[in-house]
Amino acid sequence: MLAASFAFGSHLRAVDFALVLIYLLGITLFGLRFRKSGERSVKSYFLADRNIPWWAIALSIVAAETSTLTIISVPGLAFTGDFGFLQIALGYLAGRVMICILFLPRYFRGELMTAYQLIGERFGRKLHRLTALLFLIMRAAAEGVRVFAVAIVVGVALGTGDIASIAILSALTLLYTFEGGMAAVIWTDVVQMIVYVLGSAVALFSVCSKIPGGWHGMIAGASAVGKLTVFHFTWSVSQTYTFWAGLIGGCFLTMASHGTDQLMVQRLLAARNLRESRAALLTSGLVVFFQFTLFLFIGAGLYVHYAHAGTLPQSMSADKIFPAYIVNEMPVGISGLMIAAILAAAMSNLSAALNSLASTSVIDFYLPQNPNATEKKKTRLSRLLTLAWALILFGLAMLSRGSGHVLEIGLSIASVLWGAMLGVFLLGTMTKRASETGTIVGMIAGCIVNLLLWLQPHALTLTILGGHFIAPKIAWTWYVTIGSLTTFAVGYLASLIVDRSSI
Repeated sequence: MLAASFAFGSHLRAVDFALVLIYLLGITLFGLRFRKSGERSVKSYFLADRNIPWWAIALSIVAAETSTLTIISVPGLAFTGDFGFLQIALGYLAGRVMICILFLPRYFRGELMTAYQLIGERFGRKLHRLTALLFLIMRAAAEGVRVFAVAIVVGVALGTGDIASIAILSALTLLYTFEGGMAAVIWTDVVQMIVYVLGSAVALFSVCSKIPGGWHGMIAGASAVGKLTVFHFTWSVSQTYTFWAGLIGGCFLTMASHGTDQLMVQRLLAARNLRESRAALLTSGLVVFFQFTLFLFIGAGLYVHYAHAGTLPQSMSADKIFPAYIVNEMPVGISGLMIAAILAAAMSNLSAALNSLASTSVIDFYLPQNPNATEKKKTRLSRLLTLAWALILFGLAMLSRGSGHVLEIGLSIASVLWGAMLGVFLLGTMTKRASETGTIVGMIAGCIVNLLLWLQPHALTLTILGGHFIAPKIAWTWYVTIGSLTTFAVGYLASLIVDRSSI
């Protein structure tokens, strides 16, 4: 019975399959509505002429950070654990407040189009390029994992292989991103977020309908086995989801991801002014908290459902439990809606990545060397680089196939470099003594420390002065905090040493 319930040979029924195809075609055509005839500027292509309302930017921010990883992995976290992931969402809110105070005022002082132009103004060309290069590497690596996550869902639903699944979705997303630029990205994000939140709400209702007692039965069953537990106040640095790792680690993680990563900063810069940019960022934090709660309830509900039916999966990856339920157990029509919702999140995230990677490539690397290039040439290059990055991400997705929670893999990869990046921005905005050379030294130190933490397979026994000490395996939720503090401390001290030696 267990094998039958979770067989992956079954695919979507004809009605559901048709709904998915209609959605893919519809969202692509909707995105193409934002293409402009004639010559357009780079500012129009990458920032949508800074004429997007704050509420649309808020929903676009949420859609951009809610990838397929989030929708399929967060329910899996609740299925195998509890609601501890919400502790990170608290840190996400705190981090947004810090960005509004520290970074956004500086971004809106000039005509900036990327986050790394701020670093260039503060430190110089070398660090400007280095931070931009670090973003390109980090975003491409993390996005490769996210794009692969699409194959998990599409493969389960349609029975296609990894290559075909990713190629189809990438091609459709590339089409409207290539033609419509940032305006197409943001407005399709708004539609896609509505689709996946609606689909997730329907999925939760479907799960509850299969549990005796409905919603109340689900709450009672999940509570009885500790699934609804949110807070863990232990100080263990090796435990991923604790209150302190969530609040502190989540705060630093969000400051890095939303304050220094061009994928998010580009949306904030598309706002009409500083006030609307702040409103968009803070509102997005509340929406993210709500949707994480929704996804976790789905995971808890699936556990209660399968436990009551006596068919709890023993060997299936937690990331495949929700997609398997969608295909095998949801009513006709609803399965198609949910698969479309998951694909919506994937497409919104991929379009955001393509646009931000292209914008950084053009503005931070090409324009400084070619300041007199015409708008026509810059726009044409922007589109060509959008295409190039689509091909690169496709290749990286093929290399990302593996096991484990894809959400945690994606976040841990990004966290390795986000720490150093945040440390550089903190040195640039919070100190006047930090120099370009000293900051580069700190940045390298932060990257090395985070890389060692990421590569550490397990707790290590160290021998120091004849004594034996246990170095615990550090959870990924602490990577950005440790990396940024290392970068800040080493960068500041190195700057002081450089200043003294130059006297």
